[in-house]
Amino acid sequence: MTAFDSILVANRGEIASRVIRTARALGYRTIAVHSEADAGAPHVALADHAVCIGPPPAPQSYLAIDRIVAAARETGAGAVHPGYGFLAENAAFARACAEAGLVFIGPGADAIELMGNKAAAKRRMIEAGVPCVPGYQGAAQDDATLAAEAERIGFPLMVKAAAGGGGRGMRLVEDAGGLANALRSARSEAQNAFGSGELILEKAILRPRHVELQVFADAHGTVLHLGERDCSVQRRHQKVVEEAPCPVMTPELRNAMGAAAVEAARSIDYRGAGTVEFLLGEDGAFYFLEMNTRLQVEHPVTEMVTGLDLVALQIRVAAGEPLGLTQEQVALRGHAIEVRLYAEDPAQDFLPATGRVAFWQAAEGDGLRTDAGIETGTDIPPYYDPMLAKLIAWGPDRETARRRLLRSLKDTILFGATSNRAFLIRILEQGSFARGEATTAFIAETFGDEGYREAPPTLREAAIAAVLQFRAERDAALARSLAVTPALLDWASGGSLSTRYVYETEGAAEVDPIDLLVRPLGRDGYAIRQDGGADAELRIDVAATDGHRARLSVDGDRQDVNVHHPGPGRVELSLEGRSFRFRNRLAFAAAAADAAGGGRVTAPMHGALIEVLVKPGDQVSAGTRLAVLEAMKMQHEILAQIDGTVQEVLAAAGAQVAADELLIEIEAA
Repeated sequence: MTAFDSILVANRGEIASRVIRTARALGYRTIAVHSEADAGAPHVALADHAVCIGPPPAPQSYLAIDRIVAAARETGAGAVHPGYGFLAENAAFARACAEAGLVFIGPGADAIELMGNKAAAKRRMIEAGVPCVPGYQGAAQDDATLAAEAERIGFPLMVKAAAGGGGRGMRLVEDAGGLANALRSARSEAQNAFGSGELILEKAILRPRHVELQVFADAHGTVLHLGERDCSVQRRHQKVVEEAPCPVMTPELRNAMGAAAVEAARSIDYRGAGTVEFLLGEDGAFYFLEMNTRLQVEHPVTEMVTGLDLVALQIRVAAGEPLGLTQEQVALRGHAIEVRLYAEDPAQDFLPATGRVAFWQAAEGDGLRTDAGIETGTDIPPYYDPMLAKLIAWGPDRETARRRLLRSLKDTILFGATSNRAFLIRILEQGSFARGEATTAFIAETFGDEGYREAPPTLREAAIAAVLQFRAERDAALARSLAVTPALLDWASGGSLSTRYVYETEGAAEVDPIDLLVRPLGRDGYAIRQDGGADAELRIDVAATDGHRARLSVDGDRQDVNVHHPGPGRVELSLEGRSFRFRNRLAFAAAAADAAGGGRVTAPMHGALIEVLVKPGDQVSAGTRLAVLEAMKMQHEILAQIDGTVQEVLAAAGAQVAADELLIEIEAA
């Protein structure tokens, strides 16, 4: 046995919080590490102790082996859990922990090193009799050898980086004419990403399923598997949806794949949790793809169908205890599906997004689980993987799990952060996914060459936003008033008056501004008409509002929505999982005029500064162009509202800025 009573978690985000929760439940003292950017992150608050290990960039913090080991020594940690990503599959880190007298909660450095190289791993698996995709994984790396081997293997084939993963250094080659370019680009990408340009070639298995087996091994001779996960729904070779069990799995196939996975782990004297990944062809043949020597992002689906805590098992094995489990005792119950919620902008080809989480509330209900790395107020920095949370649903059957997960996505409230939620909903709603037919070609076949595009808001959605913004502004005005009875709300002595909203939208396809007129009808009813439009009026009745939730009816049809008011003239709306950000152009113009007298120039919305055209000491006049902000797929000129002298410039070109962030200060002439 290896005794330790404290665990340092060498990671961040949702996986750090996940590990800390289990470790604390088992009675261990927990230590979090964090960069300067993560000082207020949820995993830091959750741990018993926390240590800052450096500046925001990962190489200076979460990838700095010496700083993490030093933090473990300083805090008296007895063990280190690497989570996934960062240093989780870094053999040098595992060795550094061992040399420092720290228990590494993972496999030995030799196993990490062997399986971290696709070429070496594949050679070892062939020796062990594990089915492998026909290909080339030799030492000779010159183009002539690779071209000859490609002809032997046949096209189409995959060019892959021998080191690393995540789709980097990977190319599909349809014919011999495309091989030279694929070799050149894959080698360059692999060298930049992993420090090694070594490549392997594999015959392309078209439209396969990506099926992985969760394995566990202890130091007492037990090696077993905990069933499989289907991770076929991928975008750019990155997993998006994972589920357990695989929809097309049979007991015979599970036994065969499980035996191969167990043999793969046994052949390298593996310890702890690992995942053996396979490609499963339409003909039922399966081939070894790679082995991940760590806990997987998608491990919760295995936990939900087996009832086991995989982190607890990792800690148990690292402490030298037996697993206490036999293969016969592993039973799969029901079905679980997980989706990864990312801070990314589907409208901008899924570019990672930054910002601050204005409000977060995960859905709750039977069979639901959320592993989150955020909370209300969390800043989303640009330095790390943009995954915010994992939403998981279990059901007694696959369809129940799918419906529950859809409901969870639609009921979860997330404001202030651009996310891929609507994209995930679209995936789960697809008939081919519902039927369990998705392969690795699913996203390309479903969304085509143009990829995913979010539909722009409809008049109905804009009208709902306008009514809720009208009421928020009305209530704010009432709060500032003296001796005004609420009975006078929505009443005017001159009769019913209309309030105009000219909405620009962010995060959807480019559309013209939506020009609306809102007219109170009394008793929480409103008529909304598009200014200049020929459509009849919509009637919206507000039944109830409670914080970020509202219940209303649109022309008699009930609608539950989530709403957030991030600032003057702005409203965010979320309904049935679709999110929209509306900005009232008229209110913004008025706010800009109000702020002009003080000479404080602020960002009108979240966006990127394309240009900053002034510097301290410059003389400006009202109307002078100060900066250009790109947001909502448009460029917005920021103009001086007064004559004066630029005192301070607080942002540079290229910076991402938040709404209302101070950019420039001008002293009036």
